[in-house]
Amino acid sequence: MKPLEILKTAMTNSLRSKLRTFLTILAIFVGAFTLTITNGLGTGISNYIDSQIAAVGSNNSFTVGKTDTSGNPGSGPKKYDASTRVLAAGGRPGSTQLALGQSDLNAIGAIPGITGVTPVTRLNPDYIQWKGHDKYQLTVSPLAGAQPQLAAGTGLDDSGTQPQLILPASYVAPLGFADNNQAVGQDTTIGITDATGTRHPITARITGVEQSALLGGGGAFINKALSTALADAQGTGAPAATKTAWANATATFAPSSAAQINDMKAGLAAAGYTAQTLDDRIGTVKTVINGIIGVLDAFAVIALVAAGFGIVNTLLMSVQERTREIGLMKAMGMGSGSVFALFSTEAAFIGFLGSAIGSAAAIGLGTAVSGALARGPLSDLAGLHILAFAPVPVASVILLVMAIAFVAGTLPAWRAARQNPIDSLRYE
Repeated sequence: MKPLEILKTAMTNSLRSKLRTFLTILAIFVGAFTLTITNGLGTGISNYIDSQIAAVGSNNSFTVGKTDTSGNPGSGPKKYDASTRVLAAGGRPGSTQLALGQSDLNAIGAIPGITGVTPVTRLNPDYIQWKGHDKYQLTVSPLAGAQPQLAAGTGLDDSGTQPQLILPASYVAPLGFADNNQAVGQDTTIGITDATGTRHPITARITGVEQSALLGGGGAFINKALSTALADAQGTGAPAATKTAWANATATFAPSSAAQINDMKAGLAAAGYTAQTLDDRIGTVKTVINGIIGVLDAFAVIALVAAGFGIVNTLLMSVQERTREIGLMKAMGMGSGSVFALFSTEAAFIGFLGSAIGSAAAIGLGTAVSGALARGPLSDLAGLHILAFAPVPVASVILLVMAIAFVAGTLPAWRAARQNPIDSLRYE
């Protein structure tokens, strides 16, 4: 028999015993439905986490600091080095952090693969205010490759001379704005205190409003012009040496493979620096989510394996009922290979029906539920669609179920293929 004839015959034979086939398809439906839903859950959450990570910073950069080995057990006190500079690190009283200087920036930039190094200055503004309304505390972060998710307005111009910021959505109403759109384009005043205790007002324009974010720290993103203005004001009156001491630096690199990134980390470590990518700092979140999704997928696969036994039972009974028919087909010249292909195709077709219907139901129900959650309980997490269905994962589910069904059908198919035609024709 030709492949097309085998397929047509298998489809017809699958529907001979409608109730038995329906019950088998129903068992497959449950597994495929569950597997599609868990895949959709993983895709939806991963997409959201990726967008949130992009809003925090760039994946093509390291946060680099000096490696401090003074606290290693058994290392003892380190000999004083006049060239070593430290910064107050906050946290427990008296805690310090090794500072980076210009020579460190040059050493970091010399590591193969590093394309640029920018020192990170700690900025501590006192408040933000708009047109005489109440003042509110504010933390700020340089843009540094981040891609904030905007609820209104546009992104920052990091190459311009006008000080700009992207305001968190939570600040809009307290500062006195009626809504996000009113805030865009307005000039605000940021107060920052210098080393002598004098407060400096810096004017900055709001270019956009950042929507509520899962990983956001509640701070405003600022462009280079505002970062420079705040740093200059904060450093007024401070010793010149403190202006060239930084807690850490951002080292950028071109899109690279994991091996290349590890080589750059190793080079920085050998030079006495500790480097972390954004994934190093936030990747644990994705690892936990992937672990949970993996457990849910395992339960779905168990359901599919159970459905596979249903396929074995269905086809074994079909082989027994069609013993004389099989004998007749072999007597008329059908080879064992064609008989095997016929019953294996029948199993794969049953798997296709169950998986296609299960996946379609999961997509329909999942899309409706995801939309309802996005408009209701999850509305505060803008951009989160907890269930998202991509073509490749859905197709993978269908192919996986068909493969399981095919494997389940091999025993009945092998039993049918090895039957003796004379004995089969005599079967009652």
